[in-house]
Amino acid sequence: MNGVLERTLGILELLSQHGEGMELAAIADQLDIPRSAVHRLLADLVRLGYVRQARGHGDYLLSTKLVSMGLSYLSNTGIVDIAQPLLNRLAEVSGELVRLSVVDGDRLTWVARAQGARQGLRYDPDMGSDARLSCSSSGWAWLSTLSEDEGLGLVAKQGLGLPEQYGPAAPTSLQAVMQAVRESRDRGYSITTDTYTAGLSAMSAPVRFAGQSAFGVLTIAGPTVRFHAQRMHSLGPELTATAAQLAALSGASPFFQLTGAASSVAAEGRKPIYAA
Repeated sequence: MNGVLERTLGILELLSQHGEGMELAAIADQLDIPRSAVHRLLADLVRLGYVRQARGHGDYLLSTKLVSMGLSYLSNTGIVDIAQPLLNRLAEVSGELVRLSVVDGDRLTWVARAQGARQGLRYDPDMGSDARLSCSSSGWAWLSTLSEDEGLGLVAKQGLGLPEQYGPAAPTSLQAVMQAVRESRDRGYSITTDTYTAGLSAMSAPVRFAGQSAFGVLTIAGPTVRFHAQRMHSLGPELTATAAQLAALSGASPFFQLTGAASSVAAEGRKPIYAA
């Protein structure tokens, strides 16, 4: 049974990365599953409404059912209701894209945003994806609130990815990642340029209670041509102050209550290495 479940979830996760759809053979090859087994699983997913087939093609695509479930969940947790006014204000002050990501186990997922850029170049990525911890400012900000061993473990588990998948300045070793994390810890927020995506700069601050690991991360991101280091440093106090406000308001969200409590339990028994 576990094998069937793992294969089914693997198909869903793979299709989530291919909005244009995938052929059955390609799915089977990438997941290393026999085509007959993939056909049976896809037939069940289509019957249940999680997957559909493109008309006139053999490609399989995700339906909106999973998206609807995710949006409904976020709505019921109160995350967006609490965070959106603060995101909107920070986006207005910075003039760039502001995003909130939340810690869920060993994943950091973007769940809310506010766009401050009204004209010119705009950075506006898809939501709901997980941050690559090794080269994203949000990843570095979260890791800066963990112990060295915990941070290394999370980065090693997720991996560094392939060089062509990220920006030209992305760290290429675990040592380089952790050095960037230490600098972020000392500064109180992280800064990246051309690491996650070429031509993109970003800065992030952890959302957390003092002495505990982060349960969320607040990020400002924009094109490097205008969102340069001097501009980012000037926004550091505003970013960290907004992250602190969000932490203070987090008790009104069931999700934040649970993740904050989990962070508190995880922090027991070890000396905090960073406190905002």
